[in-house]
Amino acid sequence: MVRKKAIEADVCPNCGKKAEKPVKTWQLVSPLPDAYGRITITVMGSYECGNCGHKWKAVVSKIKAGGSSVEIEGKKGKKTIGEEKEDKREGEVIELDISDLDEEE
Repeated sequence: MVRKKAIEADVCPNCGKKAEKPVKTWQLVSPLPDAYGRITITVMGSYECGNCGHKWKAVVSKIKAGGSSVEIEGKKGKKTIGEEKEDKREGEVIELDISDLDEEE
């Protein structure tokens, strides 16, 4: 059986009618972070078509959290909260000469 992939998560792959909201949702957490140190949290949903009664599961949204930003990917596209910025800390440079340490006062 060849399964048709729905363009949107809430569109029935059988008849094409849009479902109102998922019947049930749950979260899957990625065990490994991505290259930026963020953890991916995938929100899955179980849908049921009101027209034909077909049931299917699909990704509702994805959240990448960690570091200094949070990226949310859902129906409306990607949204980044708290832009990542490079933290350049510059402090006072202290130079010591080892020969100065050997001398007693």
